[in-house]
Amino acid sequence: QVQLRESGGGLVQAGGSLRLSCAASGRTFSSYAMAWFRQAPGKERELVAVISSSGGSTIYADSVKGRFTISRDNAKNTVYLQMNSLKPEDTAVYYCAAAYKRAMLPTTMSSYDYWGQGTQVTVSS
Repeated sequence: QVQLRESGGGLVQAGGSLRLSCAASGRTFSSYAMAWFRQAPGKERELVAVISSSGGSTIYADSVKGRFTISRDNAKNTVYLQMNSLKPEDTAVYYCAAAYKRAMLPTTMSSYDYWGQGTQVTVSS
């Protein structure tokens, strides 16, 4: 069982930056691929970024490439999402998710075993 808790959301002006954190419970954090998803009002939840269990591989949605960076610290059981050059269209609830021992980086919601409660990010124009 893994519990995930996001933090770091808030209100920021367009062009600004935020860093989200997701702290995980349990002693097997390094066995999980970790991802950030987001869901805007009236829209489906979508993948933002995913990182492998070792941190050596990442995948980003086209909409955030070059602006967002996912990273992890396995010693601290934490995954991060650094968000720069934020746009109003980045406004959403951001969710952290964990997938146990996948052979390939999972990109679909159904591949993830655990989810956090989400943190709101609002970007004003």
